[in-house]
Amino acid sequence: MVVVGGGVLGTMHALAARERGLQVVHLEREAGPRGASVRNFGLVWVSGRAAGPELALAQRARDLWADIAQRVPAVGFRPRGSLTLARTEPEFAVCERAAQSAQAAERGFELLDAEGVRKANPALRGDLLGGLLCHRDGSVEPAQVLGAIRAHLSSDPGYTYLPGRQAVELRDAGVRDHTGVWHTGDLVVLTPGAALTAIAGRHLSSAAIRRCRLQMMQTAPLGEELTTAVADADSLRYYPAYRDAGLEELPAQRPIAAEHRMQLLMVQRADGGLTIGDTHAYDEPFDFALDEAPYGHLRDVAQALLGRTLPPVVRRWAGVYCETTDGALYHRSTVRPGVIAVTAPGGRGMTCSPAIAEETFAAAEPGA
Repeated sequence: MVVVGGGVLGTMHALAARERGLQVVHLEREAGPRGASVRNFGLVWVSGRAAGPELALAQRARDLWADIAQRVPAVGFRPRGSLTLARTEPEFAVCERAAQSAQAAERGFELLDAEGVRKANPALRGDLLGGLLCHRDGSVEPAQVLGAIRAHLSSDPGYTYLPGRQAVELRDAGVRDHTGVWHTGDLVVLTPGAALTAIAGRHLSSAAIRRCRLQMMQTAPLGEELTTAVADADSLRYYPAYRDAGLEELPAQRPIAAEHRMQLLMVQRADGGLTIGDTHAYDEPFDFALDEAPYGHLRDVAQALLGRTLPPVVRRWAGVYCETTDGALYHRSTVRPGVIAVTAPGGRGMTCSPAIAEETFAAAEPGA
């Protein structure tokens, strides 16, 4: 098998292929990771997924992440759960209804009052009414995942990684890189990420896909442990799991949050720093510059939840991912015989990539 693309989707397809006994050649145009796979929270996020296929995909992926971590500890998987926090009565009411929903047990939901929140996560000392704990959520280290899995695979003679190779031409079950070398196999999997004008661009141009730009930041070490991932109540508006939990009772978002389609997510990295975001912009062309106003809002919300001043911000960045617009969880299609494209998982890419790769092989089996 030939895999084109060294992001988390491509890397998971390479890992799944080797586990099934296929020889793998893995091409990546960059010398090192630069795309959405390293510009994210590293969340393995079950809590907010829509009931049905999306939740099932996330649950399967969460189990696969735990299994991968047994073999590749350096991915940094931590099954530490998440807390979605409520500071007002309407927010707490939405959390309460979610905790009473039909899928609450499956998601690992537990409703906590303020004392329960602080017991679960002592770093949260802000003015809180309570929150929704999801025991099934977890996280990985996005800066480590790709390198850790490639290092694991590189000890296997059946895996060849070729960075700095741009794919430029396709034929049936084959791809040529920019050096003129053809790579052929039983299957070529293209994982172009948000590069929708890349080698599969002509095919993807008619697909129901759009791109999304986000802004995030990272702080210096917090100096104490954040024992769960953290979400603010704006995330209740964003994730489909809460659509029937009385969202109409929530007051309007602050104008800055509504303008930039914001929620707050906060995850502690292995070095103790906090990754905080994010925004959502869909109108292209995207601005080349970072907008400072959303960062001010994120800083204010994070400090209100923590009840303390944030450590200094040490890095800010923007990222671009792509998502489907037709309700599909991601895009997979046959580009030509022996060549398939897999992309557009949206904000669920890091969470669901192991299960998406598994589904690719299930679909490729005879009779599937």
